[in-house]
Amino acid sequence: MPRSQRNDNFIDKTFTVMADILLKVLPANRQAKEAFAYYRDGMNAQAEGEYAEALQNYEEALRLEEDPYDRSFILYNIALIHTSNGEHERALGLYEEALGLNPRMPQALNNMAVIYHYQGEQAKEAGDTETAETLLDKAAECWKQAIRLAPNNYIEAQNWLKTTGRSEADVFF
Repeated sequence: MPRSQRNDNFIDKTFTVMADILLKVLPANRQAKEAFAYYRDGMNAQAEGEYAEALQNYEEALRLEEDPYDRSFILYNIALIHTSNGEHERALGLYEEALGLNPRMPQALNNMAVIYHYQGEQAKEAGDTETAETLLDKAAECWKQAIRLAPNNYIEAQNWLKTTGRSEADVFF
């Protein structure tokens, strides 16, 4: 049974019904509609922590989806799963790929910055100051780009940039 037919809470059922209605009325070809159905099922599985199932659905959606903008969000969600599984290098590659298709995706830049920041702090703890600084500088660059795209978001990152001296005067405008 498809995941969309197994939802048992009101919000998920409502979302599924609305998505199914949209799929029927939108002027999209069969392949695009099928890609969306896999994407939707992937999101449902991901929300429930069923990452293997989510990845299977996302991979199928990615195979079917032709629109670069939609593909960027599929790649982004795949990267989220790899991030949560601690597969940081794989996640970084997927975030980069998503940004290549959709450069106006501040959430991908933020997540990349979080990974670089984490890796920088790990390197610092290990006594590798040079690597730590390189990674923290990468985090700063990603956060600056994210803030330029979404100036009202990422307040903690803005504060970190200021307190570490990595901000520029125009980064917040």
